[in-house]
Amino acid sequence: MRLARYGLVLAIALISGMAPARQSARSGSDWPQFRGPSLTGMSPEKGIRKDWTAHRPALRWTLDLHDNGYAGPSVSKGIVYIVDHEGAEDVVRAIDLASGKERWRFAYAESNRNIYGFARATPTIAQNRVFTLSREGRLLCLDAQTGKLLWQRHLVEDFAGKGPMWGYSAPPLVDQGKLIVLPGGSRAAVAALDPATGATIWSGGEGDTPGYGMPTPAVINGKRQYVTGVAKGFVGVDAANGAILWRIPWETVDGTNVACPIISDNRVFICSSYQMGSALYEIGEDGPKELWRNQAIRAHMNTPILQDGHLYGIGDPGYLVCLRLKDGAVRWQEKGFEKGGVLGVDGTLIAVDGAGGDVVMARLTAERYEELGRFKPLGGQSWSPPIVASGALLIRNRQRLACLELR
Repeated sequence: MRLARYGLVLAIALISGMAPARQSARSGSDWPQFRGPSLTGMSPEKGIRKDWTAHRPALRWTLDLHDNGYAGPSVSKGIVYIVDHEGAEDVVRAIDLASGKERWRFAYAESNRNIYGFARATPTIAQNRVFTLSREGRLLCLDAQTGKLLWQRHLVEDFAGKGPMWGYSAPPLVDQGKLIVLPGGSRAAVAALDPATGATIWSGGEGDTPGYGMPTPAVINGKRQYVTGVAKGFVGVDAANGAILWRIPWETVDGTNVACPIISDNRVFICSSYQMGSALYEIGEDGPKELWRNQAIRAHMNTPILQDGHLYGIGDPGYLVCLRLKDGAVRWQEKGFEKGGVLGVDGTLIAVDGAGGDVVMARLTAERYEELGRFKPLGGQSWSPPIVASGALLIRNRQRLACLELR
């Protein structure tokens, strides 16, 4: 039973989605990194079909995957990027968004220990580069058009890093000329690199083991910082030098802080599973102050979204929940959602039942749960979050990636 429970953590693809490849003004936006273009889980797409009962999204293509894991896709300039695993190698794959055909691939030797799959982190696309991180700590920078290796670092070998129990999973963050990664350990719990060369700009932190979620950039009390989960809590890291500015103790079983923190002004929302639940903190000059805490959203790995003062997320034991941010009040909840992901697009909420693979569209409103249709594009365990880009929806389970029309 304990091993089975641990397996849940490995959905950290985090685990922490299309129109013609040549985009036009109508073709919509990219989804170039984990949690989308604005790092909020919200897509700026407009004009999608909103009656899935009458107009189920048509299947454009599917792609077989071999890693049996959870790493999600990213989309930039008509190309889908995803990390796979074949034999004794990780494989970074670039897939044409329009046709599903492979443009290029880059393979490298990586651990062949199959612990509920291999790949973890979603690729990050910025400055015509693809940044990927393996669960063992290999950080790559590839040319986005050709797949040529531009540089590489290793979080363990170069920084004496110490990864979390289930492997490195936090996708690299590109922010204001810096690439932020979480090596962990006493020398560089957090590090900032030059995206062009991989050279270290600074390393900081306080010896923490990393959590599994992507750092969230924010300005709190006038200071730019990165808010991130670590094994025993959540911290604010000074964007200028890596110094820890504040800390929220939050000791989840086995350090499984996976869902990314959500920042609203000077307030930080956090949530996790294993009976930890949700909480909102205000970050003041004297440090964090807890405003409320409850068990409404116990997100095992997928991060909720925030819209108009309300949070929408999936948590154990299998509820899709709408929660008011200011006081934690539950506005509504719906059964039948297990550890899947959510996104917001064009006034709707798209949510995935992680157990069976149902993909559901509902109105993005706190008034009530109003379902607009559902379908099962792949089925099976589907813990990776959905993404939307250029008029299409990308969904993956442990064996395949599907691209579906939203217009």
